Amino acid sequence: MALSPFHLAIPVHNLETCRNFYTNTLQLEEGRSSDHWVDYNFFGHQLVIHFKDKTEADTHTNQVDGKAVPVPHFGVVLEWEAFQEFSKLLKSKNIAFIIEPYIRFKGQVGEQATMFFKDPSGNALEFKAFKDMTQLFAK
Repeated sequence: MALSPFHLAIPVHNLETCRNFYTNTLQLEEGRSSDHWVDYNFFGHQLVIHFKDKTEADTHTNQVDGKAVPVPHFGVVLEWEAFQEFSKLLKSKNIAFIIEPYIRFKGQVGEQATMFFKDPSGNALEFKAFKDMTQLFAK
């Protein structure tokens, strides 16, 4: 079965700062927009950033492989080589990683490369990759 693109809309408290981040830092292609929202091609999926006044947000983490993983978060599973290139790009742009790129579950079922960081509005993103994509849903 072919994957269908997902649609995700997230709040941002500074539309122009976040537009700059998603367009120039992450180098995503911008689609339709208005003065309150911007569509992006998020690796073949539709991501929309919507302006919303800043409020206090609950910050939660769960321990995964000895790291404090922010919840909620979103992202994409990339091909292995694409992950390596994307992590190099982000490092060159001095991204403040929550969790630096590393190999999680090394030598175990589900071994993967992963990294976490936040956008300027505090939305947590995770990008990951599997050398063996059959491990994506492995138990």
